[in-house]
Amino acid sequence: MHDIDNNHIEDERGHKHEYRARERKKLVLASVVTGSIFIVEIVGGFIANSLALISDAGHMLTDLFALLVSLFALYFAAKPPTEKKTYGFYRLEILAALFNGVTLFMITLWIFYEAYHRFMHPETISSGKMFIVALIGLVANITCVYLLKGDSHGHEHSLNVKAAFLHMLSDTLSSVGVILGAVLIYYTNWFVIDPIISVVLCILILIWSYKLVIESVDVLLEATPKGIRIDDVIARLKQIPGIDDAHDIHVWTITSGMYSMSGHIDTKDMMISETTKLSKEINRVLSEKFKIGHAVIQFGCECKVNNAHNKHNHP
Repeated sequence: MHDIDNNHIEDERGHKHEYRARERKKLVLASVVTGSIFIVEIVGGFIANSLALISDAGHMLTDLFALLVSLFALYFAAKPPTEKKTYGFYRLEILAALFNGVTLFMITLWIFYEAYHRFMHPETISSGKMFIVALIGLVANITCVYLLKGDSHGHEHSLNVKAAFLHMLSDTLSSVGVILGAVLIYYTNWFVIDPIISVVLCILILIWSYKLVIESVDVLLEATPKGIRIDDVIARLKQIPGIDDAHDIHVWTITSGMYSMSGHIDTKDMMISETTKLSKEINRVLSEKFKIGHAVIQFGCECKVNNAHNKHNHP
């Protein structure tokens, strides 16, 4: 029986290892394609004198970062904790995300500044070059979307790949916008269309950067994760047989999608072996209901305190 269980565990580990290896390959390929097109759009933007292309390259940079963060997470998730870093190196992903959000904010400020000048003094745009480069970007984005989509089962169970997939999907739409802008400029010679598109793309980047910075700061401040209410956690824990009350509950994020909790659980008077069973049930409920994978629980029993107090007052 134990041999069968051990074999099952080993098989599960093997499947996870293989799945992570496939994830890494997808993310590496998508990162190479995205990074190459980012360089092409930056160079092409300056050659075509198109601020919209440069803005789209900035949007591409957000996608590249999303892919690299996903790779980053997969790599450090495999590294074991150390004596000093007992949670491992997961927080490096959050620090990198915060740095990226601030950097993107500075880039958009520069693009807004350039767009303002081009609104005042429109510059000639090489719409043909702009169209070709944007078309290359569109093909690259579609390729990355195809790479990251994969099979539905894997996609649904990988939050990192799912996030990168959504970013690439949004950048595909922005590439379509740049292509339409190049066509309009070609037929109308309205060069002001270029800074208009760049401003729209920068607004999208700003929204993404703002969310990234806020989420990163929340994690570093150990705020309660979105979608989890402490009151709901307490109410659910109190439904477990044997638990009288739950208090001093704290839930925080270690890294993306990895939640931890600490708290005090008041129980009926019971043996230590029974609290071990209760602890397993608490962890099962926390994992299934709230996706909390790690919990530190301190058990207490108010009845002992009350009995001791009564004996002291009534000898």
